[in-house]
Amino acid sequence: MQIECGFFGPFRDAVGTKTVEVDTDADTVGALLDELEATYPELEGKLRDGDALDGSVVVTLNGDHVQHQSGMETAVADGD
Repeated sequence: MQIECGFFGPFRDAVGTKTVEVDTDADTVGALLDELEATYPELEGKLRDGDALDGSVVVTLNGDHVQHQSGMETAVADGD
């Protein structure tokens, strides 16, 4: 499935662009972040604190903060 990921601030610097289209089999936000860290090594260790997002990191899915959904277990779908 295809998911569009947007990056801001230091994350944009690490990725080298504002947005990327990711072809992924990830079914949750956490799995997608794992794939992004593997693809962009400069992101590794900057996105999470254990099994949760790092306190300064905001991840939204279709405009809604994932912490207001199921956190790292929030489901992702094609076109998100």
